[in-house]
Amino acid sequence: MSGEAGAIDQAALAPYLEAHVPGFAGLSTIEKFKSGQSNPTYLLTAAGGRYVLRAKPPGQLLKSAHQVDREFRVMRALAGTAVPVPRMLHLSGEESPISRMFYVMEYLDGRVFWDPSLPDAFGNDERAAVYDAMNATLAALHDVDVDAVGLGDFGKPGSYFERQLARWAGQYRASETETIADIDRLVAWLETHMPADDGRISLVHGDYRLDNMMFALDAPKVIAVLDWELSTLGHPFADLAYQCMQWRLPHASGFRGLGGIDRAAAGLPSEEAYFAAYCRRRSLDEIGNWTFFLAFSFFRLAAICQGVYRRALDGNASNPEKAKTYGEAVKLLAALAVELIDKKS
Repeated sequence: MSGEAGAIDQAALAPYLEAHVPGFAGLSTIEKFKSGQSNPTYLLTAAGGRYVLRAKPPGQLLKSAHQVDREFRVMRALAGTAVPVPRMLHLSGEESPISRMFYVMEYLDGRVFWDPSLPDAFGNDERAAVYDAMNATLAALHDVDVDAVGLGDFGKPGSYFERQLARWAGQYRASETETIADIDRLVAWLETHMPADDGRISLVHGDYRLDNMMFALDAPKVIAVLDWELSTLGHPFADLAYQCMQWRLPHASGFRGLGGIDRAAAGLPSEEAYFAAYCRRRSLDEIGNWTFFLAFSFFRLAAICQGVYRRALDGNASNPEKAKTYGEAVKLLAALAVELIDKKS
């Protein structure tokens, strides 16, 4: 690859992979996947088969962002658990042949559903089964014994939402491009409505949604959970709220949420049914502070989008054309969150 920001020098990469990835030989092509905004991802085609390479983006990066080494570690740790992940093959150091850290994993042939309304599914029964499989996988993730898989030190224990709010507020301010009144009001509300820590700790994905999963070609079965950049030890309800937020995002937007979709007619579960299925799987009677968890999810996604937008302005986005639309998305997310907290008031 050449002639584009973040292009990979194939001549430099090939001998490195042959020396570090067992069985790797004959690299013939490197193709960048169009999807993804944070860590650029590439399909490697070689004589021995196909592989996937995921790297840090080029340029000046925000502190604690784009930690591909954490992605590698968590997926390697989850191998053999009830949470399906690709097989990890190699993690480079910072002194890599492409001048930025990357990892290589196995290539899996499956389906990725980019539209949460599932127009490409075979029918209502399969649509329902896809969402049920996603729900079951989320519950399984939160049931993982982090000490048993070697992730007991993967994050700080306790005060998860307090620390996360401080982190994302800081990230947002570091990439802020204009004053948005709804964002300022939302941050103030979150700070004054912070729930007490209830002691729940689990591995959390951090960006758990349908298009970060791969399903089998011939069945509504999850074969891989992908994009673990934001994973850490934290509160399981953060993942659940982030997932349920998708029901509230408008379908007719860049987010392609489920808002405005006739879910019953399409065989898709309601937010309430999805929520209840998760609680049933994890033997939970109820979840308090639900408005806070949802509002926090809106803000965190807004902060992520703002970072993507700022990188686009700085010329470092993985998909610059798409990234520039994220500036307006930040305003939409903030408005939806303010509407949510106003209803609670």
